[in-house]
Amino acid sequence: MELTTRRKSMWDTLPVDLHCFTNARPDDHICHPRRSRTTIDKLPDKVLLRIFSYLSHREIINNARVCKKWRTIAYNTNLWSAVSLRPECHGLCVNSIEALLYLISARFGASLRYLEMPMDVITHPVLHELAAKCPNLTALLLDFSSAMQLHDFNDMQAFPTKLRTMCICLSEVIFMEGFMRKIYNFINGLEVLHLVGTYEKADEEEEEIYEVINIHKLKSSTPNLKVVNLYGINFVDDSHIEAFSSNCIQLECMAVNFCSKVNGSALKILLSRCKKLKCLLMQQCSLQNDQVMAAEWEKSSVQELDVSATDLSTDCLIDILTRIPAIRWLSAGQIDGINDTVLKAWTERGNLKSLIALDLDLCDNLTEEGLYKFLARYGQNLRGLVLSGIPQCTDSLCSNVMPALKNIRILRMGLTENLSYRLMGKIHVDGLLDNIATYGMNMERLEISWDPESLRFSDKSQKAIDTMRVKCLRLKCLVLADGKYYEIVKANFERADRTTVVRTSTNCCVSIAYLLTHYKDLIFN
Repeated sequence: MELTTRRKSMWDTLPVDLHCFTNARPDDHICHPRRSRTTIDKLPDKVLLRIFSYLSHREIINNARVCKKWRTIAYNTNLWSAVSLRPECHGLCVNSIEALLYLISARFGASLRYLEMPMDVITHPVLHELAAKCPNLTALLLDFSSAMQLHDFNDMQAFPTKLRTMCICLSEVIFMEGFMRKIYNFINGLEVLHLVGTYEKADEEEEEIYEVINIHKLKSSTPNLKVVNLYGINFVDDSHIEAFSSNCIQLECMAVNFCSKVNGSALKILLSRCKKLKCLLMQQCSLQNDQVMAAEWEKSSVQELDVSATDLSTDCLIDILTRIPAIRWLSAGQIDGINDTVLKAWTERGNLKSLIALDLDLCDNLTEEGLYKFLARYGQNLRGLVLSGIPQCTDSLCSNVMPALKNIRILRMGLTENLSYRLMGKIHVDGLLDNIATYGMNMERLEISWDPESLRFSDKSQKAIDTMRVKCLRLKCLVLADGKYYEIVKANFERADRTTVVRTSTNCCVSIAYLLTHYKDLIFN
């Protein structure tokens, strides 16, 4: 009797939560811990808000249907500071102008800082509402690329005035002047301007080219520009570069990648007028040797240069590289003129003390000896290096130069499948990874793009992969060609809960662009 009474009193002193178990005994709490009653609903609102911030807006909208609490959190304006309304770019789909006007007023408000808009919703009522209700909007993307006809902007009287960044995706056939003349008075404060052409959508057949936007008028309304990106615009030539140089003396970065009509005749004027210009990107332009050599590079402030996929000669490249006072970033891939002579002259007469990034993709006229001498001497300062597409760059060369690449963060090497026939022998990837893990502990992005048939690895390759995973803790991206070895490495990292690191070269490519001074400003779309 005493025992029964004692047990009853012990049971009465147990936590209330344990009384929820049916036919519970005093020792049942051992098998049913209290955490079984803890749910996500118990988390504070601030924690839930932080969790929601990692979700896409489509997922946030779906979660708003769960309960009233989640609906309130999902509609918090802090989650709607950067919004895309382009469904084809994983953005939201707005069915009507009225619905968008409601969202701007009730959902976006003062928290909105970045907005992407497709042609269908670019109307004067929407722009008026943005100007009135979103005072902190600083970045705006207007996509006219698929448009066949502009809306009527005759009644437009307002436009966001605090824009720092504006991106306009141009159409091949729609003339923008009717819209642009209405916004000229509101964009004086712009510092970053992107004009995106139709290079990626162009057909091989030659069609008539229209100058769909008046750049000469646009530059007069944007005197404070620091970054100008003219990407893949088929009508842009050197006269447009000269136009920006005449009015934008604060210009620090000029990018004309994939503008095939640019031949370099405006470089002399650009460098003489824009004394603060540090970054000049001219990938796949029709640069002419005499025009490029006529520019006064020795008097410029250029530190970052992209001339990849151009037809510059060896003499022209030597002339440029030995005259630039202090270059820190160079992309010169896919140029036949890059050879050992260029590297030797650059080493002897140039200033490479500030060089931190170098791209020599597909420069197959370089020899293994020339690459080794150059990297052994200047590799210690490099943080980014691209040696892909060079048959002479094998695992033995990489292993030999890795001790000199102690500060490397971005590295890309290997031959794609269509070039693998030029490779002599196999690539011993286990030893290569072990070497990279030993000397490249600061590695953040790595691409080994040799095709699966060229890679040789043993049954004990897991040890080399483990070594790299443990030592290279900063590694964010490891790109491999799709195949058996890719599956092995991916499974290894996934077991360590690093599921996003290993990627396939089919949809990912490592670049030194991350090391550009204005990298964040140059991102668009």
